[in-house]
Amino acid sequence: MTASPDLPLAGVRIVEISSFVAVPLAGMTLAQLGAEVIRIDPIGGAADYQRWPLTDGGVSIYWAGLNKGKRSVAADMRSPEGQQLIQRLIVDAGILITNVAGRQWHSHETLSAQRPDLIHLEVVGRADGSTGVDYTVNAATGFPLVTGSPDQRGPVNHVLPAWDVSCGLYAVIAVLAALRRRDSTGQGSAIRLPLDDVALATAANLGFLTEVMVTGTQRPRLGNAIYGQYGQNFSSNDGAWFMIVALTNRHFRDLTELTGTTKAVAAVAEAFGADFTDEGQRYEHREVLNGLFAPWFRSHTADEIAAALSGTSILWNRYQSFAEAAESPRVTANPLFAPLEQPRVGSHLAPGLPMSVDGTHTVPSPAPALGDDTAAVLSERLGMSAGEIAGLVESGTVAT
Repeated sequence: MTASPDLPLAGVRIVEISSFVAVPLAGMTLAQLGAEVIRIDPIGGAADYQRWPLTDGGVSIYWAGLNKGKRSVAADMRSPEGQQLIQRLIVDAGILITNVAGRQWHSHETLSAQRPDLIHLEVVGRADGSTGVDYTVNAATGFPLVTGSPDQRGPVNHVLPAWDVSCGLYAVIAVLAALRRRDSTGQGSAIRLPLDDVALATAANLGFLTEVMVTGTQRPRLGNAIYGQYGQNFSSNDGAWFMIVALTNRHFRDLTELTGTTKAVAAVAEAFGADFTDEGQRYEHREVLNGLFAPWFRSHTADEIAAALSGTSILWNRYQSFAEAAESPRVTANPLFAPLEQPRVGSHLAPGLPMSVDGTHTVPSPAPALGDDTAAVLSERLGMSAGEIAGLVESGTVAT
């Protein structure tokens, strides 16, 4: 798959040895920026090749989604012949991104001896070298114990693999920074990115850890309220749910006017000695404010609520399922998405990069099947003949 020469990473080659989310997401993002990304998997596929969700025919929708625009090579990673072949591809490319840690044959030490300016990025579970995945890292970081309603007992995991996603994007940033360094100085880089550190840094940067260190207080469970500000979900009389957020005084004023509670809110402020121009006090008295606003929502249909909110400054949205979101103009009329014919999966709208450059989004390319590009990559990058490649296939060193 040839990237447009106009894309910023055109001419950059990257080898990816990975599975699951963080590194595949990094590789796909780099490919969407124009790099040639060669994903190398064991023959038969890595642990994520058949990960759910699956099509009716048993093809992984998940795998196709995170490997768009890449090339696929399948090789025997256990044999000396397969390892040597992969080493040659990495040295030729000059960049390796991987989360398959602890393999001496594709370590920075081994490979940089063959190519001193190698950029080698390795995602690991934890900084001490122990294993960790998104859901185990999340469990030890604090978020499941503040997620859920105030009366919730036990932890609540989030469905979004937030740390994997964040880690993948940090990996992209690291590769871009290392490329800049290599272009400027000729030096390579050995980058180690622990998934656990991504979660801990995020928790600290957003104040969750710092709050405990400085004030000694533990963040409570808030349900769908927003800590330190006013935000809450409300239901219509026909069963729809809306998320309402009032960050500024204007938002809050519009909310009281819309719900006809301006005088009641003023009376509450006087009774409690509260100043509702202060977002912190709106948060502290959120329960009584919720009680004032909820009747207006319950007395209107979803369409009436949406129409009324649209004429205000209030921040809001109706809760939607994945199916509703997929059918909405946010997807169907969004230039981020373009039709994609994904072999073995089917036709669907697929995203390019979320950012546009000069008004244009990158166009998504299909993901390969395992080993689709083995022969072409070995021929193009290592100069192997058809006979040599056939011999490797026959010996089980690679698969096409």
